[in-house]
Order: sequence, then C-alpha cells, then structure tokens
Amino acid sequence: MTDPLIPAVVAFRDNGSLYSPLYNDIYHSVVGGLEQSQYVFLRGNALPERWQKRRVFTVLETGFGMGINFLMTWAAWRADPARCERLHFVSTEKHPFILDDLRSVYAKTLSDPTIAALAETLADAWPMLVPGTHRLEFDDGRVVLTLVFGDAIESLPALRLRADAFYLDGFAPAKNPELWTPAIFKSLARLAGDGATFATYSSAGDIKRALTQCGFEYRKVDGFGWKRAMLVGHFAPRWRVRRYEPPAPLAVEERHAVVIGAGLAGCAVIERLAARGWRVTSLERHASVAQDASGNPAGVFHPMISRDDSVASRVTRAGFLYTLRRWAALERLGHPLLRGAPGLLQIAADDEEARSISDAIAAFGYPSEYVTPVSAQDAQKLAGMPLARGGWFFPHGGWIDPASLCAAQCAAAGSLLERRFGVDVARIERDGDQWTVFDTSGQAVARAPVVIVASAHHAARIAGLRHAPTRSIRGQLTLLPAGTVAPLALPVIGEGYAVPLADGVTLTGATYELDDPDTSLRADGHLENLERVARMLPAFAGVASLEAQASQAAQAVQTPSAALTGRVAFRCVTSDRMPMIGQLADETLAARDAQRLRGAWPLDLPRMDGLYGAFAYGSRGLVWAALGAELIASQIEGEPWPIERDLAEDIDPARFLLRALRQGTVS
Repeated sequence: MTDPLIPAVVAFRDNGSLYSPLYNDIYHSVVGGLEQSQYVFLRGNALPERWQKRRVFTVLETGFGMGINFLMTWAAWRADPARCERLHFVSTEKHPFILDDLRSVYAKTLSDPTIAALAETLADAWPMLVPGTHRLEFDDGRVVLTLVFGDAIESLPALRLRADAFYLDGFAPAKNPELWTPAIFKSLARLAGDGATFATYSSAGDIKRALTQCGFEYRKVDGFGWKRAMLVGHFAPRWRVRRYEPPAPLAVEERHAVVIGAGLAGCAVIERLAARGWRVTSLERHASVAQDASGNPAGVFHPMISRDDSVASRVTRAGFLYTLRRWAALERLGHPLLRGAPGLLQIAADDEEARSISDAIAAFGYPSEYVTPVSAQDAQKLAGMPLARGGWFFPHGGWIDPASLCAAQCAAAGSLLERRFGVDVARIERDGDQWTVFDTSGQAVARAPVVIVASAHHAARIAGLRHAPTRSIRGQLTLLPAGTVAPLALPVIGEGYAVPLADGVTLTGATYELDDPDTSLRADGHLENLERVARMLPAFAGVASLEAQASQAAQAVQTPSAALTGRVAFRCVTSDRMPMIGQLADETLAARDAQRLRGAWPLDLPRMDGLYGAFAYGSRGLVWAALGAELIASQIEGEPWPIERDLAEDIDPARFLLRALRQGTVS
C-alpha cells in the first residue's frame, strides 16, 4: 500500500524565516533563498551557458520545497535569448505544500516582480496532493515541470530520464540523513547524462565519498552566505557504474512520424508530437476521425480507487490528472470540447465495498478535490434522484464527447498534420532507417523514420506482433430519449452507467461481450443496460420493465424491437486489462537470443527503432490516451518519462514477450 502524503506544515518565525517541523529545519529567508539558488545551483552548474542552443536540457532536483530553485531556473531560461528549446525540471518532494500555504509564502516573501509572477503561475497550476508523478507545462510547453510526490529514496530509482544538471538540495545532511544515503547517489549515477554537472551547498565528507564512489568528480568552492564551502562537479566515471544507459533521443534525419489510427489513442499522439514540432501523417481507414469505439456519443472519465492502490489505480490516477491539464490547455488555445459540467458519482456494488473503499480513501489521505466518500443521502442530493446506496464522488470526473476531443487535438496540430482517410493499412516494413507503410492492396502509402500503431484490434497484426494477446469486447449502448426518465444532475456509474447528455438524452451502458462480432443492436442488450442501471437508480426500473415487455413482444414476432436506439462498438483489451503503450520489441531478435534473455528485464530487450504502440485501451481511453501519447513522445525525444518506470513497464507492449521468455516458450 502506498504511504499517504503528509503535506508540509509551515509557520513564519519572528526573524522572517519559515519553519517546517516535518523537516526539523528552517527554510532560510526566501530572499536569501533566491540568491542562494542563483549562486549555488545556477552558477554551480554553469547555467545558463550549458543549456544554450540545446534542443532539450534536463535538471533533476532532490527536494522541491517551495520551488525557489525552479522559479529561479525558469526566470533565467526566460531571460536567455540563446536558451534551449525545451527545459525539463524534475523534482521530488515527500511533503508538498498545501496550495493555500504556498500562496501565503509567496505573497509574504517574494518582492521581485518577475519571480512573483512566475510563482503565481506555478500556484495556479499546483497539482492535487496525491502520490505519484505530476507533469505541468508552462510557456506553451517549452518549460516542463515534473513533480514526483513521494520519498526521494523511492522516487529517484523510479525515474527514467537523462539528467544534464543536478540540484542536490534537501537541507543539512546531519538533519536529513535519509536523503543522503549511498543509494541516493547510485540513483543519480543511473540518471546522469554524459558530463552531467552537479552542485550542492553541502561539503560533508560522507557526501564527497558517495559522489566519488558513484562516478562523480567534485571540487570545493567558496560557499554562499552562512555556508563557507560548497561542492560542484560532474559525472566522469572511471569504471562502469550502471547496467543501463539513460534514455537518449531517437536519431532521425527528419522529424516525421506516421500515426496509424485516428481514434482517441492516435489523435492524442498526433497532438503530443506536433507540440514538439514533429510533422505527422495520419492514416485512418474510415472517412473521418473517431469512428470506432471513439465514436460513441459520450464517455465517462474518472480515477480508479482500489484498496491496495493497484497498478491500474496508479496508472489511471496519473492519466486522469494529466488528461485534465491537457484538455484545459486545448480549451485555452481555442479548441472547444463538448463535455458536461464537472462531477461524477460512483455507486458502490454493496455496503461492504462502500465501507472498504471509504476506508481506503481515508488511509491514503486523498484530498476532497480528488475524491470524497458519500452516503446514500448525500449521493441522492448530488444525483437529483434516489439511489440504491452511497459511494464516492469525483469532483473533476464527468463525461465528454470523444469525437470533439479528437477534432480538437487534430486542430491543435495545425499545419504539421497531414490527414489521409480511407487508407486501410495491412503491414509495415523496415527499410534502412525508414518505415514503409503498405495498404491492403500492397501499395506503399507512407514512409517515415517513426511509426506509431494506434489502431486498436488491428495494431498487433500491422506491427507483426506475436506476443500481444488482445481480444475484442462488444459493447452496446442504449440512448433514452429526452423525457423518458427524470434528468440526472451528473453521470452515475457503478454496475452500469447513466450519463445525462446535453440534449436531454440519457446514455446508458454498456454490455460486455467477449469476442462477439455482431454489429446489430439487440433488444436484450438494451434490457441488460437498463436493468443494471435500475439496480443503482430505482427510477429507471419502470423503463427497464417496459423494455422487457417490448423485447418479449419483438421476440414473439421475430423482429427487433425499435423502442430504443443505441450504438455498438468494440473495445480492444489485453489479457491483463492494461494498455499497450511504448516502444515495440524486436520479437525476431529476441527469439534468436531467447536463452540469454530468459532472465531479462524490460531494458534488456531488443527494440524496434522508431516503432511504437498505443492500443488496447479498453474502456479507459479517455484517461489513458493523453498520458500514453506523452510517454511515447518522451521516449522518442529522450525526455523524462511522465510516469514512474515500474508503471511504464506494466503497460509496456513488450511485457508479454518478456513473460514468454521467462517461461521458456519463445523459440
């Protein structure tokens, strides 16, 4: 079980310093902190000179605190006309500030107008205080702050990035010894890029020894203020200090990618690549975007709560929070999304589930802006009608029209996107450093150094994967015309779901039928949807009864019931119900070397240069697609990953190949 976050508790002292008993230390005056940040971390890492004319530059900090180092670095980047194209700042924080406290600190201490303005922008984007990785973007995505809320001892090994500079912050080692263990420095060595620099205001002997043992060279220089000396240096190992190299950008002559599939997965990838300046060719077999499962009239989005904070819960939490930020960014750019007002209610299956999930919410310390347990009475007030029992309320959950989202993402790509419809892709083939895409008639239809297969059920076939066990789930939706039932105030989900759409229609669903290819609407499917909803919302029982009578009458004369309308779509799922996101493995090379790879880890597997997958999103495409696209774009560009490495491995398309290798079934 993940430990709950404990937000920092702060208070001002008479001398103007800020005290936090959690750290057993004093935050020295913010004015002094600004000067210290400039002297120790910027000058100590030879910035801004070292990032100049670079495409991407990454800073890793070991303790975010109030964000002073980030604000100073951001200000220096803005002031530098020769700055890098994209600045990544990655920082861990075990005790993040509550937003109100952060605003209070900034309001009372920041007098520099430039820094104060940036601090206000940071506070406006401050994430919910839930564990995991939070990615915030500023200055049109050119400054990216990746905050990892959790203990640095656990967080640093979970990062996947190539650091160009280290800010070794975190107060005095004597008062925070757990932050300065050898394991921390081994983690830094695993993340260091060639010639990566570091700076720290500490010059303790234990730190110098740990740096040397992990491949860093240091020198002592004059300190700042109350510190007589500090350490600076760089990564220059004289022997091998790590098993794997940190990620690097894909070497391509032209930044051009082909995305196969224009549903939720594909359109999210298009937007994320175009945001980084990539030219994208979109190939879609239908006549427009969002025509398969992504073409449903609406879909719900919300986090997932589990008693043990499972992998699925962690991935969904990260995806949900990142998705909200991406959608808000699209709307700020003038790309409208058709979605309902915020708020979604999940009804417990029974009283035992209601109690256990409420206990989990309390144990993890989730803030009320993320999720709140509600009684049956409170749930009834939220929904505007009687409910079978209570559950939990997601203030930022809701519903959205997937087609409007896909359209907004493609519009955001602008002139960098070439859209080609009616192209039915059959296979892809590697030729030198390029991929060639062939249609079902055998004609070459596109060529690029990068291909992302985002075509759901067809993805494994197109990519030639043998170890990608996906299956099809038939889902039938039911649409209730306006006036059929009393209007719901917000979406309600549980055994089924009921969503009040903008035109007074209520969407209910969906059936879950494995490997059933039938595309026609069925009366029994409508009845199943209504009966499940009626078990949550008794007001729907009358509609279910009428549909049952209509269904029986239709069966008697052997004709389909025309009482209700709906839609049939097919979800693509894997055997473990997790998505397939990331660089694809070279299964042919892996089979040739199967014996050696029997004990392999994901980073040991041979990969297909320039080939990535984004598919098998099941019913969670709305919360997984944006994060999956950001992960793929980060892998291509050699940028810090937006989620922890273990989570990326749990959604790695190569995970089934890895299992087969370990079981000795690959030949």
